[in-house]
Amino acid sequence: MVEVQGTVPAPLNYAPPGYKPFPKSICTSVNHQVCHGVPGERVLKAGDILNIDVTVIKDGYHGDSQPHVLRRRAEHPGARAWSTSPTSACGCGIAQVRPGARLGDVGAAIQAHAEKHGYSVVREFCGHGIGRKFHEEPQVLHYGKPGTGLRARAGHDLHRSSR
Repeated sequence: MVEVQGTVPAPLNYAPPGYKPFPKSICTSVNHQVCHGVPGERVLKAGDILNIDVTVIKDGYHGDSQPHVLRRRAEHPGARAWSTSPTSACGCGIAQVRPGARLGDVGAAIQAHAEKHGYSVVREFCGHGIGRKFHEEPQVLHYGKPGTGLRARAGHDLHRSSR
């Protein structure tokens, strides 16, 4: 991506105030690690779940992708369901985004999907806007109450919408 498409790996040496610079070009989180894992020498085993977080900068804008990968056949029956549930929960949240919707609608849809499948949401982390900066407003919680939060309007950034 760097050589062919002219991108820059956004995580490499990224350091929010008060944190050490991130030492790698991507984040890899295994099994119960929620996010921001540092790639290393760990050998994955059958049934391990790997989240690969790739964020690049191209022409001054950030782009972000986080696929989940299940290594071979899962030994634990819940591993396969878990590996597809976050994607589905995200899809449920995205399906709520339209003019007039509120961020609480997005979070409530994510939370409802996760809990329906026997999981909970991590409240310490959230989704976020992305653009010229790595992390931009709005913060998108993975839980919420329908009808609350910022309102989406057609052609208007959520973080600039009326509250």
